[in-house]
Amino acid sequence: MPGTHNTMSLYGGVYAECQTWSLASQLRAGVRFLDVRVRHINGNLTIHHGVSYQRAHFGHVLGGVVDFLREYPSETVLMRLKEEFSETNNIYGAVVDFIHQYAYWDLLWHSRLVPAMGEARGKLIILQDFTGPDLGMRYGSLDIADDWKVPTLLNLEEKWQSVYKHLDAAPSGNMGQIFLTYASGAGVFAHPRAVAKGINPQLYKYLQAKANQNQRFGIICMDFPAAPMIQMIIDFQLKEVVKTNKPDLEHATFLLRQMIKHFAATK
Repeated sequence: MPGTHNTMSLYGGVYAECQTWSLASQLRAGVRFLDVRVRHINGNLTIHHGVSYQRAHFGHVLGGVVDFLREYPSETVLMRLKEEFSETNNIYGAVVDFIHQYAYWDLLWHSRLVPAMGEARGKLIILQDFTGPDLGMRYGSLDIADDWKVPTLLNLEEKWQSVYKHLDAAPSGNMGQIFLTYASGAGVFAHPRAVAKGINPQLYKYLQAKANQNQRFGIICMDFPAAPMIQMIIDFQLKEVVKTNKPDLEHATFLLRQMIKHFAATK
């Protein structure tokens, strides 16, 4: 499953920006895992990457997901949600308020268990990275590789090895657990785009070499993913659809064509 790290981080300069596509464009391109960070002030949840305000609030994110799932009700969106640039450790109530105001309660997958695809269609699965009663699955229940600290570009090989090892472990890992691999990273002398330029081509070549194999990699979360990279990951989904759920092949192929159209429009 393609995902984006700091999904809404489009502003703030080279050290804050992690994406160039809007939320709507990411969803239409095939991204299904969102990484959302909210600053909590007096019940308000603004979107931040560190100190950098991203000109949006959590309601904008929920509205975008609602619009997408209404248009494509057989799809599912996963969202890691955490507090950032505030330390209230008490965002649960505000999150619930925003859900009622900008979405609706039944939009959510209300279980800690990993759903079957048929159960999750049309749902937002919140991967809850904050305290409080359950809103969905717990982010910490995933098998996660997020070695995001890349002090300089001389450390890119260490970062790649972290990505490589986790992806290699995913096919034989616990099938009841979601694997999540972050290809993103940053440091004082290595901003997110520079790291992506070093890691994303290696990731593409790795996946390309596995193209004829029916393997599970889980969620691959990236900064600045290009459309061919997303297509490569979707291709693995198509192989699984052919193997386990042939009636869904037509819909999966449609989504792939939508992504290709998006790429052609943005070249």
